[in-house]
Amino acid sequence: MAARSGGAAMLLRRGPVLGLSPVPRRYLYKKKWATTSPRIPATRLALHHFDTTYSLQLQERWPAVRSAMLCEQKYGALLNNFASADLIAQQLELLSATDFVSQAARRARCWQENESVEVERRKTSLEGSGGDGMMVPAQTSPLLHASVSSNIKCYTFPRGDISRFHPAWPDSLGILSYYLMDAASLLPVLALNVQPDDLVLDLCAAPGGKTLALLQTGACGHLAANDVSISRTKRLYHILKSYVPKEIRETVSITSHDGRDWGELQGGTFHKVLVDVPCTTDRHSVMEEENNIFHKMRTKERQMLPMMQLQLLMAGILAAKPEGEVVYSTCSLSQLQNEHVVERAIDIAETQFNITVHVEDLSHFRMLFQDTFCFFSGCRLGELVLPHLTANFGPMYFCKLRRA
Repeated sequence: MAARSGGAAMLLRRGPVLGLSPVPRRYLYKKKWATTSPRIPATRLALHHFDTTYSLQLQERWPAVRSAMLCEQKYGALLNNFASADLIAQQLELLSATDFVSQAARRARCWQENESVEVERRKTSLEGSGGDGMMVPAQTSPLLHASVSSNIKCYTFPRGDISRFHPAWPDSLGILSYYLMDAASLLPVLALNVQPDDLVLDLCAAPGGKTLALLQTGACGHLAANDVSISRTKRLYHILKSYVPKEIRETVSITSHDGRDWGELQGGTFHKVLVDVPCTTDRHSVMEEENNIFHKMRTKERQMLPMMQLQLLMAGILAAKPEGEVVYSTCSLSQLQNEHVVERAIDIAETQFNITVHVEDLSHFRMLFQDTFCFFSGCRLGELVLPHLTANFGPMYFCKLRRA
């Protein structure tokens, strides 16, 4: 026995036998943990990235925007015109909520009436002074040409009111009465300004809020709703089934093509195209770990976002008819994903496809919706809604293009 003990001691002194040396289990576990679990949460990586970039872009406004994005988001209730809309509207108004779209439409009409009166007054003044009644065209407010769909109704609580809407309830036919969404997400749909019998393409449609809003206009001659993700398309089907009667759903074609190929599939077809692209979804990125694009495993995907966004916008431009309109939108503050993508698309359309694209002036949105949203005045192209604690919607960037 002693001899065996001595032999074992000698074996240990000589060093471990290859392949048989004991390794403490805790070290194996820690090594595996270190390779599978990020040391820094994706939300913190996102916030650090935003602190670096947006502090330069927004300057003194960034601290307020940062605070708002880290607080609970505010929602609007998109009224479902296919349900008992009048009754639901009365109930929402009893909660002190107001329809911000109708308010903006009334403001636009009032402004236009005042502008028309001023034009007539100047014309009469010239005629009375012995002139020939001809006037040098004066620069008019963009509100004179503003148009807001009166069919879309979305209720929000006043600024500073952090009340929350209850979940929607179904009517006698099982159709839900309203859809809860970031009210700023309606602005790209309103900017698209769908007219009766327009052929409309929603290129990146899922999960379905903007698609539902397009149907609320009652003006789509045909709506093509597309999303590359089959799982997200299933969610779009569910949304439409919950909010839209069968006979209306049958007028919507839902597909799961890669949106970047749409210009080749149906080029020059649509009067209106909505290109609401995948982006860094800034608010989600600083609040949720799940499906966060700032996870280290998704670094390359995040870096490729502007290229994919450009390809989607180009596909949207090519899908539009001549004189057709395209609205590009993101829920990001990033200039790289917003203005830079638009500028690059305009250049490529001209140089590679001989298509002239004009940026439409949407500055009147700032005046029409100033009571509901906080806008950033520093955009070179398009408009940007900034989150703010008193009006915690957004971020939402949108830019309207017209194909010549």
